[in-house]
Amino acid sequence: MTRKPSQTFRTSQLEAADGPGRNPTDSRTMGEIIAARFSRRGFLQGSLATTAIAATVGRTAFDAAPAAAQTSGSAFSFPEVTAGVDADHHVAEGYDADVLLRWGDPLFPDAPAFDPDNQSEQSQERQFGYNNDFVGYIPIDGSSEHGILVVNHEYTNEHLMFPGVVTKADQELAEGDAELSIAPADAWRVGVEMAAHGGTVVEIRKDSGKWQVVLDGARNRRITARTPMEITGPAAGHARLQTAADPAGTRVLGTVNNCAGGVTPWGTYIMAEENFHGYFLGVLPEGQAEAGNYDRYGVPGGSYEWGNFETRFDLAQEPNEPNRFGWIVEVDVEDPTSTPKKRTALGRFKHEGAQNIVAPGGQVVMYLGDDERFDYVYKFVTAGTYDEADRAANMDLLDDGTLYVARFDEDGSVTWMPLTFGEGPLTAENGFESQADVLIETRRAADLLGATPMDRPEDIEPNGTNGRVYVMLTNNTKRDEANAANPRPENAFGHIIEIAEEGGDFAATTGTWEILVQCGDPSIAEVGATFSTETTENGWFGMPDNCAVDADGRLWVTTDGNSASATGRTDGVWAVDTEGEARGTSRLFYRVPVGAEMCGPQPTPDMATFFVAVQHPGDGGDDWEGFGRPSYYEDLSTRWPDFDEALPVRPSVVAITKQGGGRIG
Repeated sequence: MTRKPSQTFRTSQLEAADGPGRNPTDSRTMGEIIAARFSRRGFLQGSLATTAIAATVGRTAFDAAPAAAQTSGSAFSFPEVTAGVDADHHVAEGYDADVLLRWGDPLFPDAPAFDPDNQSEQSQERQFGYNNDFVGYIPIDGSSEHGILVVNHEYTNEHLMFPGVVTKADQELAEGDAELSIAPADAWRVGVEMAAHGGTVVEIRKDSGKWQVVLDGARNRRITARTPMEITGPAAGHARLQTAADPAGTRVLGTVNNCAGGVTPWGTYIMAEENFHGYFLGVLPEGQAEAGNYDRYGVPGGSYEWGNFETRFDLAQEPNEPNRFGWIVEVDVEDPTSTPKKRTALGRFKHEGAQNIVAPGGQVVMYLGDDERFDYVYKFVTAGTYDEADRAANMDLLDDGTLYVARFDEDGSVTWMPLTFGEGPLTAENGFESQADVLIETRRAADLLGATPMDRPEDIEPNGTNGRVYVMLTNNTKRDEANAANPRPENAFGHIIEIAEEGGDFAATTGTWEILVQCGDPSIAEVGATFSTETTENGWFGMPDNCAVDADGRLWVTTDGNSASATGRTDGVWAVDTEGEARGTSRLFYRVPVGAEMCGPQPTPDMATFFVAVQHPGDGGDDWEGFGRPSYYEDLSTRWPDFDEALPVRPSVVAITKQGGGRIG
């Protein structure tokens, strides 16, 4: 998710959540390709709405639709949660949803207790950070009841975190809209914000059926916006990454805006840097060569005031600093003193997700989304192969390999095009002098290759059970072309694409694609939603964001953007069938409090626990009839999870288990 800007923001402004869309190319969008594809296949008969439903479900689901109405064949069996909006969270009957970690909870024996009225950078560095997004679980000795939890902390919300920062709350705007004015930041507040970013690595253990944090865990650590990191791979040391503080171009302080991520087969933690542009202020010096590069990424974004207190975030003083963000970060969780590494071989863009799988040939394949309207889907294939018996041999696999960008064609094929210096247009004639330049300007390189502009690619999950790949496309409210597969002028609800790689090989450079579901309310024909006919009024959703494939190969989807005004429901976790008669059937398993985004999800290997992350609860309420005004620290739409008037709302990780034990779902 994109953070709303500092100083003044509108609490219901959709554009804050899906980015401005900075792709200057005239390549055909995914909507145009979908329309052309299904037109050529002869599906375009009858009304536009009927055609959209028939075409976007995909052939497997379309052929099975009559049978699906009679028999479910679903891979899931749990009582569905009722969709809606209120101040609390809700989980399916027969399950417990226990808060495991909340913003400010101590992570070490000497960490101070959470005190919202006396926050400091030093205390936050020893406590669980803010806005938990990706959650990963790394077993200790193969256990599903004792492991390491790794959690990204994407960004901060000053109006929910700090008392006294809201100077004005204005509801006298358009209906369903609201505006808050935020006091200018000071060095103290910036210090707390920087410490609340980054990630958490913490040992956890299940005791008497309930998960507990192990405060004296040997691997526990906090990673923040000031943690020293090493730059590795083809761009390391390049002149465009050199600064006054780091003339070698190989060391950088911190990581920011870590959204979805991943865990490697060798047990390292992957942090994806997403909307890094928002952390920069200032104006580039006249004639500075990075102007075009930064414009493609939206730098400076001006969402934070850090540049007023740290010169590295001021373009006028450190024009190369933005090139040191927007990468994939790898953390060795086994050594809490290790230096995290920014792996430049995987490209620089607004990374969302880094899920990976071992291909039949032994290469590790990592799927990557660039979360902005009209940007691209990528994957990285290592040059070396994974050695299950030798962890040390895998530790630098991500420094050498091939980064690909996807082109989706109307015949249903997908082609992975290599972003390799010297091939095709990626030459000196187009401003690329080396592979480092290609990776620093990954977006421009992908533009030149003719990649397919997508509707906000977010999490992408390979499924080792059925050999397919699931791409979450959240939405694109700037799409203005109507087409058979998307008859609305704006794709407000998003869709999910399913890729089948050639020969079942995730390292392949070709494959095919279908749409699993197009999201939104199926009862409104103009929306063109394509959930199966067995999906109930509670089971449909909009804005798919994160996802997970469990040990049984089943797909779970979490969302970002559902609300009282958008869909009449909060975000949540939905179980989505991908196979057989039930394909395209979705059911609601868990939902969050008002204003929250649903992140994660992460099952344990034995499927007895499901970890999810509730991000920015209480960030809204003006469009919910139960509150009806802007929500901020002193006047909150919910005080989840503590429901204590002395405590603010707190982003949290929740552990879901089945009452009496057993597998989730």
